[in-house]
Parts: sequence; C-alpha cells; structure tokens
Amino acid sequence: MNALAIDYGSKRIGLAVSVNGIIMPLPVIANNGTVMVNLQQVVKKYQVERVFVGLSEGSFRLEIKKFVVRLRRVLKLNIETVEESVSTIEAGQIYAANKKSKKDYKKTIDSIAAAVILRRVSD
Repeated sequence: MNALAIDYGSKRIGLAVSVNGIIMPLPVIANNGTVMVNLQQVVKKYQVERVFVGLSEGSFRLEIKKFVVRLRRVLKLNIETVEESVSTIEAGQIYAANKKSKKDYKKTIDSIAAAVILRRVSD
C-alpha cells in the first residue's frame, strides 16, 4: 500500500511517499491556492491509498485540523493525523548527518520531516 505523509506549514508543505515500503521525500509545495490540486496530482502519480498528516501542538493544531477536513473532502481517502512532535528536530539531525548544504535547508527540511512522520507510522 502506497502512503503519503504531509508536514503542514503555513507557507510550505513537506511531502514524502512510501512506495512498496521505500520512503522518499518529495519536493516541498507552496501552501497556496493550488495546494489541493498539487496534492491530488501527487496522490494520482504515486497511487496513494493512505495519507498521514503531522499534527503539531499548540494553537497551530486547529489550522492543521481544518486543513485535514478540506483534504478529506478533496481526496476521499483514508486520512489520519499523527503526532509530529520533534519531527522537524529529527529531520534537522538527518539533514546534518548527510552533510547537506545549508542553502538548501529550507527547501528540503519539511519533506524530510514528512519522511520522519511516514517512518514512524510504518514502524
């Protein structure tokens, strides 16, 4: 079963897919008016059957829950929320361990965090 993980942010959304058990971070997408269309394309391209959305603590949690409601209406798939505490910190450690350039950090950290979320649900 192919799955998609989403690390939701107010400006950027990190994505990672699991295809035949192999987890791959995808390019970050902008959180703008085309976000739902872009997510539909990802779901179709990777034949996603299940979606996991990272759910943070605090006041941002409500915004993520609203996003999940919209996502359920558009994708009509099984969408689960997953506690994502410290996923970005863990993603930062993975990024540093791979000696990636600091200039690419903002472009990739959200998708690495999504891969962390996906790894947590597949363990």
